[in-house]
Amino acid sequence: MISLIISLYKRLDFLELIFQSLDAQSCQDFEVIIAEDNNDPQTIDFITKARLTNSFRIQHVSQEDIGFRKTIILNSAVKISAGEQLVFIDGDCIMHGSFLKEYSKAITDSHFCYGRRVFLSKKHTGILLKEKSIKKNNILLAILYGGKSIGAGIYLPFKKNINKQTRRILGCNWGIMKKNILAVNGFDEDYDRAGVGEDFDIDWRLKKNGLKTKSMKGKAIVSHLYHNLNHSASDAEYVEKLMAEKKKTGISFCINGIVKVQ
Repeated sequence: MISLIISLYKRLDFLELIFQSLDAQSCQDFEVIIAEDNNDPQTIDFITKARLTNSFRIQHVSQEDIGFRKTIILNSAVKISAGEQLVFIDGDCIMHGSFLKEYSKAITDSHFCYGRRVFLSKKHTGILLKEKSIKKNNILLAILYGGKSIGAGIYLPFKKNINKQTRRILGCNWGIMKKNILAVNGFDEDYDRAGVGEDFDIDWRLKKNGLKTKSMKGKAIVSHLYHNLNHSASDAEYVEKLMAEKKKTGISFCINGIVKVQ
């Protein structure tokens, strides 16, 4: 079974569209864990209603909104996950109907898998939100409305997965065996600023632990809903410096992860 972990911060209008894409999944052997870096009561209301209308299991972890603590809430989600395979997306990404099916086939004991995203334009995103529907989320309209990284949105079911060891994962679209993420002690909670540091950090630690990467280009498709950036250049610089220091140690099992190493 797959545990799909959705990192969420405030955008319930996005989450509504994500749940529509969950209903469209060809693979139904999954649970959903909403990892909320916030504790908005409206999220509880959303989940309560969603549980009444969906057959898949929905779990929820949340925490007080006192700054960027995505790594902490992701570790909380990993701990309660029931699936042997974990797939991660961000709460601004709509999934293609074959998304979970492709991950279920691709994730192995020796590989973790990553995909990329199509960036929908502000206009296209606005249409989906206004209509509260993903029916107009397709590659032709993404092109028409000025989307970016269009190649990442072309589904190629017969394409072979390519191993590209130089590419790094992004938290918006990747998957792994649960036992392999536990083997590096999950996400490093020292990363307390936004800027993909938490993604790149776990990437190098998994590789250091002997895992190979597998590209899901053409297979695991997500469409990124337009919104303003949530991080600054200074945040990105900070996390890059922090990661450089950690890489010097060569230690794949982080100290401040799921388990707190004394």
